[in-house]
Amino acid sequence: MATLTKNRKLVLTKMEPEKVYSLAEAAETVKNITTTKFNSSVDVDVRLGVDPRKANQMVRGITTLPHGTGKVKRVLVLCTPDKESEALESGADYVGLDDYVQKIKDGWTDVDVIITMPAVMGKVGALGKILGPRGLMPNPKSGTVTMEIGKAVKEVKAGKIDFKVDKYGIIHASIGKVAFDKNQIVDNARELINTIIKLKPTAAKGTYIKSIFLSSTMSPGLQVDPKSID
Repeated sequence: MATLTKNRKLVLTKMEPEKVYSLAEAAETVKNITTTKFNSSVDVDVRLGVDPRKANQMVRGITTLPHGTGKVKRVLVLCTPDKESEALESGADYVGLDDYVQKIKDGWTDVDVIITMPAVMGKVGALGKILGPRGLMPNPKSGTVTMEIGKAVKEVKAGKIDFKVDKYGIIHASIGKVAFDKNQIVDNARELINTIIKLKPTAAKGTYIKSIFLSSTMSPGLQVDPKSID
């Protein structure tokens, strides 16, 4: 049997493993049980009563967290020259097209979000095998393929995130940092979960929100009562 570390023992004195917490209680507790020396991410895992293998039960969406993610996102805009100034003025970190397409082909993917426009998707689409597995492929459904380049960049910088149910029926998203105060974590988690609720597929039957867990990097997960979200 594995020996509990000092930190693990301390964590267990500050939480009740079998308890179903209110969202506010979970937000406060997750701050107290985080022992990492760095500013850990706060994550939400929502298990849904859907079958992701069926197209009419796929859940995917975007939302803007009211307090941002706590992370400075590096944004690459792949666009035609006439859109470059708009992208730069809106806060994009990297702007260009052919030079960055080649750079990505050579193995560079040191960005968090890539935004592009419909006219150049032919070139960007060729990068699918590189960008797809890293979750960087632009997609109209996530708002990253658009003619409104400036607006898209500002939204990402302000805390816009996209999410998608995985093959196990779970949506996982980072919604802030442990350094956030409790109310900021609550607000961000509520915004995400309410957005997921609004996206319930008509084909989904039975219980839609099966479980919600809140955790931080390397901390235990705390089960959240869905009724406490409102």
